[in-house]
Amino acid sequence: MSERNTVVRSLHDLGLAAWFGGSLAGAVGINGAAADVPDKSLRLQVANAGWARWSPVNFAAIGAHLVGGLGLLMANRNRVRTQQGVGASTVVKAGLTAAALGVTAWSGALGAKLAQQGPAPVEGSTEPAPETPQDVADAQRQLKVAQWLIPGLTAAIAVLNAVHGEQQRPTQQVSGIAKKLLGAAS
Repeated sequence: MSERNTVVRSLHDLGLAAWFGGSLAGAVGINGAAADVPDKSLRLQVANAGWARWSPVNFAAIGAHLVGGLGLLMANRNRVRTQQGVGASTVVKAGLTAAALGVTAWSGALGAKLAQQGPAPVEGSTEPAPETPQDVADAQRQLKVAQWLIPGLTAAIAVLNAVHGEQQRPTQQVSGIAKKLLGAAS
């Protein structure tokens, strides 16, 4: 029996696409554009203004992804329980999602900390200059790592989406359920 889950799948996939794409575009585009500002003391303010404009959209994208993910989990709960490999990949995907949420929150907190600093001379939004105050430079270095972890983690989630799509093929369902049943019987 085939069920359609177009709305929750769309929320899930479009939310993830925006989360991944926005974080990657921000790390490359917003941060890169801020580094091009001639006045070093304005670079953080420019980057912070760009990220502040993106943050509400990112929050909505993440929410859509999570709502869609929960909807898909509910729709596929029997396969998660009965088809070999689906439960394990679902657990890994949930772990990656939790990690991406944590890193996104940490990135937001670091960005807020930098936004409160006021003008500080920097090479770029995540690159301190020799004259950058130490607390700002420390936050920038952490933010640089966090801002690249987010697209990495969300890309890994997208790969697991592809795995889940392949696991839904009828031949994969039949063999996966049979393997799980045979494993439980032995």
